[in-house]
Amino acid sequence: MKNLLIIEEKIKKFNKIINVSGDKSLSIRWVLFASLADGVSKAKNLLMSEDVLAALDTIKKFGIKSKINKNYCKIYGKGFDGYKYKKNLRINAKNSGTLGRLILGLLINTNHKIKLIGDNSLSKRDFKRVTEPLSKFGARFILRNKKNLPLNIIGSKNLSPVKYVEAKGSAQCKSSVIFAGMRTKGVTTIKAKKSRNHTELLCKYLKLPIQIKKKKKYDEIKISKVKKIKVLNYNIPSDISSSAFFIVLTVLSKESKLTVRNVNINPSRVGIIEILKKMGVDIIFKNIRTYKGEKIANINIKSPKVLKGINCPTKLNSAAIDEFLLIFLVAAKAKGVSFFKNLSELNQKESPRLKWGEKILNRMGVKTIVKKDTIKIFGNPNLNINKKIVIKNYFKDHRVFMTSVIAALSFGGIWKIHDKDSVNTSFPSFLKIINELKN
Repeated sequence: MKNLLIIEEKIKKFNKIINVSGDKSLSIRWVLFASLADGVSKAKNLLMSEDVLAALDTIKKFGIKSKINKNYCKIYGKGFDGYKYKKNLRINAKNSGTLGRLILGLLINTNHKIKLIGDNSLSKRDFKRVTEPLSKFGARFILRNKKNLPLNIIGSKNLSPVKYVEAKGSAQCKSSVIFAGMRTKGVTTIKAKKSRNHTELLCKYLKLPIQIKKKKKYDEIKISKVKKIKVLNYNIPSDISSSAFFIVLTVLSKESKLTVRNVNINPSRVGIIEILKKMGVDIIFKNIRTYKGEKIANINIKSPKVLKGINCPTKLNSAAIDEFLLIFLVAAKAKGVSFFKNLSELNQKESPRLKWGEKILNRMGVKTIVKKDTIKIFGNPNLNINKKIVIKNYFKDHRVFMTSVIAALSFGGIWKIHDKDSVNTSFPSFLKIINELKN
């Protein structure tokens, strides 16, 4: 089968330096900000995944041109009010929750009905969590089952600022409301549980009218109407979430070393690094610098002799939410019992990831206890797999596929992993880098 990956042996020890694709969160946000800018913006190392291509296709529907060359992408912005809203527009966010939710914040002033659709996975995800606050600005939404895609948005010319409490730690919901506040006269106030802050950092870099007060458990964000956005040229750093697959492969492989270059180590994204350090992994940031508000570094990792189980602090959940499947693999090899709680957000992703984490571990022979939003993992430092494992019907969730590849290379066995094209959503060069480490 063309779309099936078979792995039959563990990876041998390695000592490599790699470069990973551009950060997906920043790539999508760059597309949106550049589409609103006055003039031509250029990005290097833009992630050329299906999610980012869907973002470029979306802005094209509003009359914004882009041009992709081998080394860079240009977007020809027409100003903050440059979107042209035509009748019967339909935009397709495909698999991207980031694109689907963020773009809605920019569309609350549309004078024509716009339909938003997505693939089967995105169509199962909860959009009410973002349409509810956006409707308070004055836009109207019609959703399937009152919470799912496809949905229709009807904007308003009489938008009112809102006060919004984001209590789940969702950067997508927070960012969507920030974008809506940029369209609205007056001051929109957001009390947001800590989550990734790329949107706020770009707003600050672009000198937009945003104020941020950092409290212990939440951020208070105030955003006012934007008149103009300057051109945004951006050399996009590597994605920590993509780098995490190779970091964990190094952790789980014997006598291996790895350097990942130019990685975005934004503090709101490095939960996995903090968790791995607590489990006994030696990770060092080298050549740390700040670029347009984001912290960037080379990451050096070497495989530890012993891994310790962890009672994972929930304060790290938000900063590691996309990496928990990988963290579960590390817990499977750790000494002792690991405990993770308050993980309900994991089941709001492309697949119910907490359930899939349990499935993968159980198929590997690892004992788990899963309750509503918690998982206990009983580690086995000598874990070695000698059986066949099949992974399929996982909603083509790219992170389930890639985690399964890391498990197969780390623990052995014969793995048949279906839907290998799922990596095109977020990380088309994943298997190419795997082959670099194997050779």
